[in-house]
Amino acid sequence: MDFATRREAMVALLRERQDISEPVAAAMRAVPRHLFVPGVAPEDAYRDEPIVTKRDAEGRPISSSSQPAIMALMLDQLGVEPGQRVLEIGAGTGYNAALLGHLTGPGGRVVSVDIDADIVAQARQNLSAAGADHVEVVCADGAQGHEELAPYDRLIATVGVWDLAPAWMEQLGDQGRLVVPLDLRGVQASVALEREGGHWVSRSVVPCGFMRMRGPFSGTEVITVLRPELMLVLPEPREFGDVLAALGTDPAQIATEVEGPSSGAEIGMGTALWLALHEPRWCALIGVLGPGTGYGGTSGIVEGDSIALLASDGPLVVRGHGPDGARLAGELAAHVRDWDAAGRPKTESLRIEAYEGPAPAGRTVIEKRHVNLALDFGAN
Repeated sequence: MDFATRREAMVALLRERQDISEPVAAAMRAVPRHLFVPGVAPEDAYRDEPIVTKRDAEGRPISSSSQPAIMALMLDQLGVEPGQRVLEIGAGTGYNAALLGHLTGPGGRVVSVDIDADIVAQARQNLSAAGADHVEVVCADGAQGHEELAPYDRLIATVGVWDLAPAWMEQLGDQGRLVVPLDLRGVQASVALEREGGHWVSRSVVPCGFMRMRGPFSGTEVITVLRPELMLVLPEPREFGDVLAALGTDPAQIATEVEGPSSGAEIGMGTALWLALHEPRWCALIGVLGPGTGYGGTSGIVEGDSIALLASDGPLVVRGHGPDGARLAGELAAHVRDWDAAGRPKTESLRIEAYEGPAPAGRTVIEKRHVNLALDFGAN
């Protein structure tokens, strides 16, 4: 089987869908992804899809090989140059670390840190099989970074992070760049940040979705498995009722009178981000939503034994389930109309500034343990 041809085809497909720099494209052509997912058929290894490699006792995915498209986007956000020193938080299969090793060249250094000893052992084995022995994998809490090789030119997290760890900011050089899948009240965005005037300013923001960081530095997000392959996601702990029973009832449907999206990502991430910033009861439903629907996700509002969810069947509609489903559907439809009236803002138009002290007044602020995020919709 010609694996090089499969890699070339994967890169060609990605470049039809998005801009990818030549250094990142060359790395993806060179690094054999199939060696990082042993047990997966090679034809599946080169699809533009994430591959779950480990689940917890309740069936929630906790490690994977990420979707190649988002890996390419984040690597371009990171802007790695030959000879640089790079710290990666979250080893996964080791594939992304191998790509970083290719980008830094023989004169660079790549260290990948993961909290899970099993994942570290497998990543080391995969890297060795691929001949990427110059990449180091360390078993430790990624929130502490890896001080031994600091300062770093670049730092990337390939795991969803709720906060910016002080160690990362301390171990990154003055001209360094940080790229992390950052939690924005339950919505993730890959944010590239650099220092500017005593705080951190985003250079680019793109939608993404990653397994969340585990250990003492994990955030407030709660993932509840409603049934196999269906999960309810909340940005922080709160009470709710029998949502699964509600989903089995006939819905109350409301037309929002908002035109459908130009892409699924626009409605999925745009409205989810809007809800995250404006609606304390917001939720996401991820998985197989119904018979014959395949794997997907949507956002909405959950309260008690009722839930309202957004659907994009042409013109956007809202479906409310449960005893208060109709009321929740009306409230969710109002949010969708507000999002449309505001110009349908998307993740990419978000500007984020991170302050280790108080954020300036007059901005939307998300408070974390170690930083305060100030957000507004404007060009990065």
